[in-house]
Amino acid sequence: QVQLVESGGGLVQAGASLRLSCAASGRTFTSYAMGWFRQAPGKEREFVAAISWRGTTTYSTDSVKGRFTISKDNARNTVYLQMNSLKPEDTAVYYCAAGNRLTDYAPSYGYWGQGTQVTVSS
Repeated sequence: QVQLVESGGGLVQAGASLRLSCAASGRTFTSYAMGWFRQAPGKEREFVAAISWRGTTTYSTDSVKGRFTISKDNARNTVYLQMNSLKPEDTAVYYCAAGNRLTDYAPSYGYWGQGTQVTVSS
């Protein structure tokens, strides 16, 4: 079992930055690829970014490229999502997830956090 707890969300103005954190406990954190997903009201959950278990490979969805950066600190059992130049369309609940492979396919991730709200005002 892996327990994931997100933090760092909040209400910010467009153009601001936030850093989300996801603290993991339980089974070996270093064994898992990690992903960030988000879900806006009335929309389906969508992929944001993912990072390999070693932290050496990352990729993200086109809408956040150049603005969001995913990173992983295995010593702290934590994955981060640095979000810069935030836009109102980034407003959503952000979830971190742990899985056995690096993918943007949500069902492949077996463990999920409870989510943290990010609201970007215009």
